[in-house]
Amino acid sequence: MDATRIGEAARMPAAPAAGTGSSRSAGPSFAEVLQREVARVRFSAHAARRLEERRISLGEADLARLSRAVEMAAAKGCREALVLMDHLALVTNVRNRTVVTAMPAADWQNHVFTNIDGAVIVR
Repeated sequence: MDATRIGEAARMPAAPAAGTGSSRSAGPSFAEVLQREVARVRFSAHAARRLEERRISLGEADLARLSRAVEMAAAKGCREALVLMDHLALVTNVRNRTVVTAMPAADWQNHVFTNIDGAVIVR
């Protein structure tokens, strides 16, 4: 490194050390955001398409109930769980927190749900 560059580096202001800033944003902490994102249930392309085709929408309260149901299934060691919620059947991959398929109650007649190892009924 030549002397000119060394001099330029010496004149540059030092970057503040991480975590030493006195101003903190009013938003949620990284840990809070991470926890919220980890807890969020996702929908596979197939499940999203099924919900859209059947004109079924889930609000924030519904998603929170679904997330709690998946947590309950995980606590019992389920890998693939059927969640029955408000006239809706949702097959979920518990480990990935992903809804694999969705079906309204009108389509349950004479239907067999396979490849599940648990069920959660949400009221």
